Amino acid sequence: MTELSFEPLSPVSFLDRAEAAHGDRVGVVDGERRWTYAELADRCRRLAGALAPLAQGRPVAVLAPNTHVLLEANFGVPWAGVPLVALNTRLSAGEIAWILGHCEAAVLVHDPVFDELVAGVLGELSRPIQVIRAGQQYEELLARATPRADTPRDERGLLSINYTSGTTGRPKGVMYHHRGAYLQALAMVGHTGLAPSAVHLWTLPMFHCNGWCFPWAVTAAAATHVCLPKVEPARVWSLIREEGVTHLNGAPTVLSMLAYAPEAAPVAHTVRVATGGAPPSPAILRRMGELGFDVTHLYGLTETFGPVMICDWRPEWTALEPAEQARLKARQGVGNMVACRARVVAEDGTDVPADGVTTGEIALRGNNVMLGYYRDPEATRRAAPDGWFRTGDLGVMHPDGYVELRDRSKDVIISGGENIASVEVEQVIADHPAVLEVAVIAVPDERWGEVPAAYVTLRDGASATAEEITGFVRDRLARFKAPRRVVFGPLPKTSTGKIQKYVLRDQAWAGRDRRIQ
Repeated sequence: MTELSFEPLSPVSFLDRAEAAHGDRVGVVDGERRWTYAELADRCRRLAGALAPLAQGRPVAVLAPNTHVLLEANFGVPWAGVPLVALNTRLSAGEIAWILGHCEAAVLVHDPVFDELVAGVLGELSRPIQVIRAGQQYEELLARATPRADTPRDERGLLSINYTSGTTGRPKGVMYHHRGAYLQALAMVGHTGLAPSAVHLWTLPMFHCNGWCFPWAVTAAAATHVCLPKVEPARVWSLIREEGVTHLNGAPTVLSMLAYAPEAAPVAHTVRVATGGAPPSPAILRRMGELGFDVTHLYGLTETFGPVMICDWRPEWTALEPAEQARLKARQGVGNMVACRARVVAEDGTDVPADGVTTGEIALRGNNVMLGYYRDPEATRRAAPDGWFRTGDLGVMHPDGYVELRDRSKDVIISGGENIASVEVEQVIADHPAVLEVAVIAVPDERWGEVPAAYVTLRDGASATAEEITGFVRDRLARFKAPRRVVFGPLPKTSTGKIQKYVLRDQAWAGRDRRIQ
């Protein structure tokens, strides 16, 4: 009777259903190319058939922008019976090589735009890897392949590994399971109102938390995926009008780019936007509303399959003044509908009062929390010492049960939605021969919200320019991690010699509210 009432949950099953119920409808738009859901399903099964003998049970990594290749990988790689590793396209060759070595990937699929980057990656790998170039090679591989679709027997089996930087400077491999991704995708369908009539524009990188599980969510709703390799406001506005885009996701930076683009003008239909990484400002919310965009604020981490909390809008709030609406909408909210519980806890693990004032650490538990960190049981234990995942974010619990973040306990800089570990940047700068000491902090930036700044003390008799320090970092890390400002001089310290980074932060943010999530 078990078979009658139980089927392992996996997000790849959504494509089976989309093919069966909506196989003749367009499922993917990528430039001039279009595929129905039946064609998409066939391509993904062929990709699985091609990858399985090459992977031999080891992960498959994909380095690609938001094209059909990465979308297909979200189904084809799991159907091959191996984990997907979607690589951040902004990383350096050394960083990507480290990830490929750590996860022991057997195959790397890459877009031609990254030919030069991949050449650098291959030069730093210590073990061979099978490389597949998107385009003719990729299409020929699919054409020769025998379709395959391995259904996972264990719904808590490893689906994907998403690497995220921590304060140690080395990325951790966050392990997603099939069950969590399935339920998270359904939560995104419900909270964002996806339906067969919806048209989803890919403004959020698919490599980021597997696109917040939207590759599977959009497919679950049998909506249309519109691929977008690069976020260019003029192109986004064009696609909104030409393709009838109804949904898109992204950091508040993306909203700002769209809201103040020359092409911006009110749309004839409502476009639902999910945003996270920073609270949307009242000015942006007002402007987006004028243009016909309905913005929902989400909160999450790589460890929680993306958005784990949502600022669930209550109908009675609609009658409030715009300023009060904006204040409420900027909160992180409540756990999403797949039974994730959120608490705000004191150092001893007890709940802080729900008074909107007492600060504690956000702790989470539920279906959409990671299995753990890949090949790092000690980091996994530290992250959830009592069965509740500690986010490292500090916040308050309001009397109505909504959470609002107030600060971040880790020195992570969030620039345009990208996490930057300050220690990682500090370690690189410290390797410069002229540098004696360095501290890296977040400083305010009108476009990105905040950017890294380096405070540097040079060695006696040594010299270096700000441009030289910035270039030194860019040669070794992703360009977005390089400091936008370099300040030379002595660093504030405690009596024991510890650098007082909070003093630098207080100076940089004087008169401004650094509300991070």
